[in-house]
Amino acid sequence: MRIALDPFMHRHLSLEDLPRKVRELGYDWIEMSPRADFLEWFKAPRVFPQRMKQFKKALAAENVKIASILPMYRWASNDEGERQAAVKHWRRAIEIAVEMEVDTMNSEFGRGPHPDKGGCYCCHTGSMIEACEDAWWRSMEELVPIFERENIQLNIEPHPEDWCETLQPALDIIRTVNSKNVRFLYCAPHTFYFGEDTRAMLREAKDVLAHVHVGDTFNHKASSGLRYILNPPGTQARVHQHLNIGQGEVPWDDFFGTLAEIGFDGIMTACVFAWEDKADHSGKFMLSEMNRYIEKYWPT
Repeated sequence: MRIALDPFMHRHLSLEDLPRKVRELGYDWIEMSPRADFLEWFKAPRVFPQRMKQFKKALAAENVKIASILPMYRWASNDEGERQAAVKHWRRAIEIAVEMEVDTMNSEFGRGPHPDKGGCYCCHTGSMIEACEDAWWRSMEELVPIFERENIQLNIEPHPEDWCETLQPALDIIRTVNSKNVRFLYCAPHTFYFGEDTRAMLREAKDVLAHVHVGDTFNHKASSGLRYILNPPGTQARVHQHLNIGQGEVPWDDFFGTLAEIGFDGIMTACVFAWEDKADHSGKFMLSEMNRYIEKYWPT
């Protein structure tokens, strides 16, 4: 199993300094989420040979490796120009993964309305979802052969606001892709968007599950919908958060116990965003907690 850190809360560090911080926090692996000097959100990668050389040197010096690279491009856009640009950026990101000797990438289904696309999306009754799903399939037709040729595994997660944001149909869509290189990522902070029974959901995902994001969250549907109070009353906004283990309501014994039960041996990423003012403490705490649960449920 690869225990990785998403270093988003440390993105102020340079690429050369990042591996030293990851090693200081106790991790052997990084999940490279978007950052302005590597794979920027939605834009072309900011990567050139000298930068890549320096980053690889810094990684080697600290004996830290990249578990996964996380591009975020609008591959499900119903705007064809936007979709084609996303596929172009994906192709370059795959080249970067190969050059960095990284065998895994992960991303989200994508193309909700943020920041500049609207439509009848909040109530899930408009045509945008159908158009975005159709666009995503066109992108996959272009990209899956490249993932297979380069032997790169792609792990995909449904995300709140995406055209696909729930456990179902995400699992069946990934199965329908029918490629050994395309698998499922279960994000624990999205648990309460997926359903209520963590054990049942992880068991259902067993055949395609390859990657988990670990972070806590509150059940936004609990306490008559008042776990979070939003103003003005009646707003359609929904909330989730990526907290340290124990700060929310994810049933962690169910989560880790079921992962062990189904034989999970993929990537496990500490994925906390809520504590930039305590980023070092959060990183160390999350590693300690993940290792504690691993020792409890994965006996040697």
